[in-house]
Amino acid sequence: MESALTKTDFNFPGQTGVYHGKVRDVYSVGDKLVMVASDRISAFDVILPKGIPYKGQMLNQIAAKFLDDTKDICPNWKLATPDPMVTVGIRCQGYPVEMIVRGYLCGSAWRAYKSGVREICGVKIPEGMKENQKFPTPIITPTTKAEIGQHDEDISKEEILAKGLVSKEEYEVLEKYTLALFNRGSEIAAKRGLILVDTKYEFGKADGTIYLMDEIHTPDSSRYFYAEGYEERFQKGEAQKQLSKEFVREWLMDNGFQGKDGQKVPEMTDAIVKSISDRYIELFENIVGEKFVKADTASLYARIEKNVMDYLKKQEAV
Repeated sequence: MESALTKTDFNFPGQTGVYHGKVRDVYSVGDKLVMVASDRISAFDVILPKGIPYKGQMLNQIAAKFLDDTKDICPNWKLATPDPMVTVGIRCQGYPVEMIVRGYLCGSAWRAYKSGVREICGVKIPEGMKENQKFPTPIITPTTKAEIGQHDEDISKEEILAKGLVSKEEYEVLEKYTLALFNRGSEIAAKRGLILVDTKYEFGKADGTIYLMDEIHTPDSSRYFYAEGYEERFQKGEAQKQLSKEFVREWLMDNGFQGKDGQKVPEMTDAIVKSISDRYIELFENIVGEKFVKADTASLYARIEKNVMDYLKKQEAV
């Protein structure tokens, strides 16, 4: 098996802190953040025991491309990608909410709807909708940003404002950016024969400016359908052909795991790990429209460390 990066413990010059997320490790260096996209994979808010080769590279490169493709819509945090698995960006104070935007009724929203729920995060959902049906207009269903091991919780715009998590003026900017980004993402997806079904955005603030942060339009943060055959499958009530990490969640559920207490993660054999890696490569090539070029993973840790150090030294010299 090719190597996978599941843990980092770098010590960069000027480093003042590090945050280990479910998938990314974020190093604070001066007024910058060095975000390492590891090969860890999470599902049901649980980090799975094995890493997926090339997953970090794919996610980092998809996010970097889409950040570049949307910077005319809103400022984003990205400054450079000194390594295939690393983005360096502006250090922002993140808002404690994630902006989830949905163009179609599926996933957790469909599960809630099927159980009789007709309002999600304060947004009313029309009667008579079917699974995977397009909403009349995209809806925003925010969540709180949970600590590791905790679950993100649905929250309404009214609750966000009442709790003072985001000011009214700034929340309206987040809404405007969210819908514009989703619209752009949908247009790009359509050119690739895809439908951007739902996704999430995270925002933060630095020096009074609101920035789009973190990843954008990756298969970890988004769900895509293949456009071809969508209508036919929808009319027949058949499952859609998806490009997302839903296949990982389905494999876990088929093997009796949904992240609940007492449940055990099924064994991740080399064959399972390789199949997940291959699916991620398929996702990359479909979403980006380019062939995926595997970076050398022989000395993964040393490569990343050298590339980031070289970048930081160059910045010091400027």
